[in-house]
Amino acid sequence: MADQPAATENGQNGASDIRIGSYIKGLVMIAVLVGVGYAVKGLGIADGFDQGWIDANIKDQGVWGYGMFFAIGAVLTAVGLPRQIISFLAGYAFGVMEGTAMGVLATAGGCVLTFGYARFLGRDLVRAKWPRMVAKVDGFLGTSPFLMTLLIRLLPVGNNALTNWAAGVTDVRMLSFVAGSALGYIPQTLVFALAGKGVKVEAEMRILLGVALFVASGLLGVYLYRKVRKARAAHKAGAAA
Repeated sequence: MADQPAATENGQNGASDIRIGSYIKGLVMIAVLVGVGYAVKGLGIADGFDQGWIDANIKDQGVWGYGMFFAIGAVLTAVGLPRQIISFLAGYAFGVMEGTAMGVLATAGGCVLTFGYARFLGRDLVRAKWPRMVAKVDGFLGTSPFLMTLLIRLLPVGNNALTNWAAGVTDVRMLSFVAGSALGYIPQTLVFALAGKGVKVEAEMRILLGVALFVASGLLGVYLYRKVRKARAAHKAGAAA
């Protein structure tokens, strides 16, 4: 019995250490984000990543050009640049098919960076501060992470980077989330790759086809949403019985 207060004290100290560690990681996460934001803005990286830069540094550069586009595209989407811009420039640089593939790869790379960063540095702090919000996101994605992520990506709503951050602080497996994201990115990436290629060739036809694909992806997303909602309702009814 005499050892019980010491054990309790040790337990409290351990919990305190965990909380302090979470706050330190959270502060590091915020500091790095602010630093990257200032660097991107101050150096004009996002502003300079345009068609002129693509012409000078990516086109006809072989493997180096592909690697450079992937690396910069992943970092910029990770810090919040709309993935539609990356997809447009990928189409401009590489053509429709290769551009779609590169746009998806770069955006998925940004997804991995943001998700991983949130999971390993911000997860404990966010879960401690906003447990209900995390529980809601976890509940939405947790039923079928791959399918629900695919649904989110197919619907033309929401913010890519914020979705990655939110998923990173849940219990969702990274592989399921990234795989569902990559597959769901394809329709919109193709749309904007078509538009990017259409800057020079057959603009009207490519843009019209792109709009049709955009609408089709939205309709598919709505269909999947209704299907999942019915499955959940049936599951709840079965559990109640």
